[in-house]
Amino acid sequence: MSDDCCQRGLPDVSTAAGVDGHGVNRRHTIGLLAGMATLPVGGAALAAPAQKASVNLARVASASGGYVSGDTSYAALNNGAEPASSTDNARGAFGTWPRTDTQWVEYAWDVPVTTNALDVYWWADGQGIAVPGSVRFLYWDGKRFVPLAGVKGGGTAPDRFNRTTFRPVTTTRLRLEASGTGGKSIGILQWRVWSFGEVPAFAPVVAAGIDRSVVIGGRTYLSGNASWLEPAKSDQVRWRKLSGPGTVAFADPASPVTTATVSTPGRYVLELTAAGRGRSSTSTVHLRAEAAPPAKRLDVVYTTPYAITSPLWRDRAKALIVNWIPHCIAYCERTDLKAGQGGLDNFIEAGKALRGEAHARHQGYVFANAWVHQTVESMCIALMVDPGGDKEIVTAQAHMRATLDRWIPIILAAQHPDGYLQTAYTLANRNDWPERWSPEHRGDHEGYVAGYFIESAINHYTLTGGRDLRLYDAAKKLADCWVANIGVGKKKWFDGHQEMEQALVRFGRFVNDMEGGGRGDAYITLAKFLLDSREGGSEYDQSHLPPAQQYEAVGHAVRAVYFYSGMADVAAETGDRDYQSAVLSLWDNMVNRKYYVTGGVGSGETAEGFGKDYSLPHHGYCESCSSCGLIFFQYKMNIAYHNARFADLYEETMYNALLGAVDLDGRTFTYTNPLIDTERAKWHVCPCCVGNIPRTLLMMPTWAYVKGDDGLYVNLFIGSRIDVGEVAGTRVEMVQETDYPWSGAVAMTVNPAEQRRFALRVRVPDRTTSELYRSQPAVQGLSGLTVNGAPVPLRIDKGYVVIDREWSRGDRIEFVLPMTVQRIVADERIAATRDATALRYGPLVYNFEQADQKRLDLAIGDDRLTPQWRGDLLGGVTVITGKWTDGSPLVAVPNYARMNRTGEGIREFPGGEVAVDYAPGASSGVVDAVVADVAPRPSGPRSIVWAGGAVRA
Repeated sequence: MSDDCCQRGLPDVSTAAGVDGHGVNRRHTIGLLAGMATLPVGGAALAAPAQKASVNLARVASASGGYVSGDTSYAALNNGAEPASSTDNARGAFGTWPRTDTQWVEYAWDVPVTTNALDVYWWADGQGIAVPGSVRFLYWDGKRFVPLAGVKGGGTAPDRFNRTTFRPVTTTRLRLEASGTGGKSIGILQWRVWSFGEVPAFAPVVAAGIDRSVVIGGRTYLSGNASWLEPAKSDQVRWRKLSGPGTVAFADPASPVTTATVSTPGRYVLELTAAGRGRSSTSTVHLRAEAAPPAKRLDVVYTTPYAITSPLWRDRAKALIVNWIPHCIAYCERTDLKAGQGGLDNFIEAGKALRGEAHARHQGYVFANAWVHQTVESMCIALMVDPGGDKEIVTAQAHMRATLDRWIPIILAAQHPDGYLQTAYTLANRNDWPERWSPEHRGDHEGYVAGYFIESAINHYTLTGGRDLRLYDAAKKLADCWVANIGVGKKKWFDGHQEMEQALVRFGRFVNDMEGGGRGDAYITLAKFLLDSREGGSEYDQSHLPPAQQYEAVGHAVRAVYFYSGMADVAAETGDRDYQSAVLSLWDNMVNRKYYVTGGVGSGETAEGFGKDYSLPHHGYCESCSSCGLIFFQYKMNIAYHNARFADLYEETMYNALLGAVDLDGRTFTYTNPLIDTERAKWHVCPCCVGNIPRTLLMMPTWAYVKGDDGLYVNLFIGSRIDVGEVAGTRVEMVQETDYPWSGAVAMTVNPAEQRRFALRVRVPDRTTSELYRSQPAVQGLSGLTVNGAPVPLRIDKGYVVIDREWSRGDRIEFVLPMTVQRIVADERIAATRDATALRYGPLVYNFEQADQKRLDLAIGDDRLTPQWRGDLLGGVTVITGKWTDGSPLVAVPNYARMNRTGEGIREFPGGEVAVDYAPGASSGVVDAVVADVAPRPSGPRSIVWAGGAVRA
């Protein structure tokens, strides 16, 4: 057969990079199977005369393969994207990172097709993904895959479609196999397959979209898609309700892209049907409808001076105050760091620049200001903790007071006269960074660092009781600068890393509470404007869709949870039902499809981010900053919905994902918190978590209590003495006595300044926090509730037991929380945890370490599991004892205490980490090379959360 015949009817790939293109995002390497002939790399793509007769059969194929990385998908291979270059994965990509062995991907059709040519657009991200070293294509002959014959062209050139032609074949399956090069994984942005001869009639391809939630009164944005291989005017689409308790109103049921509202809470299934040429297809989307949150959110209990009496929390707070925060101070003041640099010195140099003096260039990442601001806030909160006569705490607090006296003038000297504050900009060459808030500088974290400064000012104000207004006034000046330049009729802008949004709402509320008169409203308005401006970007920083149309947790996990926290804030302040629906959808998707049993998020399969649904490998990223942001997000949901389930969740994250992020002595920390092993070090090349951890953990009054017009809510059980501010018109002090989580007995004393009637709502813990996990035996509720010794009936409302009465100073509440060892099993769709079991006691998830047993590859036996107090172990913990299936002793320790007994020396920087771009899109010339000299990580595992089954990474 002639070459002309083989190429007949093909479009010219040299004219446009994206006809019928498909884009995808991820890393993947494919090795060549032994004995298979390969197609040489570098072959020129062959152009052919453009003719309408040939169509892209990939559009109606189903894609599958041997492996796909968690942040990429098979669907991206034929999703219609048109890549602009090999780095353009904005519409997604297919990849197999981190695998570098032989891999394959294939298309399948439900009827035989005839083809003689295909195009591949390779993905190369400049990191773990590169074009392959060799490629070959095979087709299914009815019995086996055989190589295509008469192959010409091919190639792996970047930034273009690579055309391969071959003798026509009729088949139902076509396979691509590739071999990586240089230890890189491979990826594909688009794979097109061109028809030859007659094209069979195919049913349209239809996708209804992402499952989501909606609040009653809000709209859900349906972004369905229907495509026909050969479109005709008679093609039709139609939405309808397939099931559900109420009515569904579609704005335009004949359009795949429309909105819908529902009348009644419950679960719905919506169906999108596409029909044409006598064939039809359907796709469904699941919709969970809930009542809208109350019109008025709950009020914040600000962190003011307080005392901790809980043994566990007293020890953890002391480690942070005496060792960790002083360590952060010291590292922020160091000027000799080769990695993770950029502390107070940047503020000193920026001050010089603003005074017109000679100055040095900016050090470290563009966002290096962040760990200085976080450390300031951590110091302020630590100074509000009553030392209780502890001399070490008293000494550390004296050091912090002196540090604040020294640091604050330096920081304020770096603030521009109009309030702007970002030392990387101040010290940049104006030719490289000519103006503030420009789209090409979204990656330079102007809002990220400004947000942390604003938040630090809040706790400095509460520390000083408003007597020292230096940071507070400077924060208002900074926020006013943003309001004056960004907004309706001004600049439309958003930062690549969300933080300013939640900071502005938090600060706006605080200013309103301190000053009244709606003085902070402009900050809340700006926060919503910044959120609404996010569109036209990528999933990485959640700018791919308008906020109200986002229903799946995607991209960088820290940016995501900060984004969702800010959205929850804005939804609560404005009552915007579409925002509320999106926030609820994002929360549902994250907690019920992408949530680790420890309360961590971010599998790390994307750049420090979320993977696909149910992809939760044990080596997951679970960055400490994402746990901080998740606590804020769940807290915002709690004050919006007045519902204890969100406090159940942030308690879980606090105890199991964040509490252990600093070691027991307070000398090292973990940047990531995987469920197999943990790397502890003194510092990090990107030390964004170092101050975030203590500022979050020590903000105890805020997490423990919230207030409403109807009274006070108790969310955490921690031995403490806390002034919660005014309740029912009088100041109230709350005193808790408990050694929870080691035992369940809790006593609370209510001390109102004056006798008042109000409702006290006490959270009733429910350990079933996520649909992903089932625990046996079931544990929830509380028992033995008394007030001043008299039994009180349990009246439960939204997860709280309600005690509504006249309260007098000294009134005492007592109850017992259930404390039982539970076995946890995970949803079968999570591959890593099949046939495995985890353990929980109270709020604590447990960990198995080699320090307590030689083997970690056994299953847990059926013998009784017993909690046992060990005052001599890990500062005093309750361990779980039992037997493994081979009869050997089993010991499990709380996950927060993991990896404190390795016997290794303390490293300055963690070793063995996968290369990560911590500042994508940051200005060149502003970010120095940041490479740590580290030793490789020892082999493991030495510490695991899930026991039994295959230890799947």
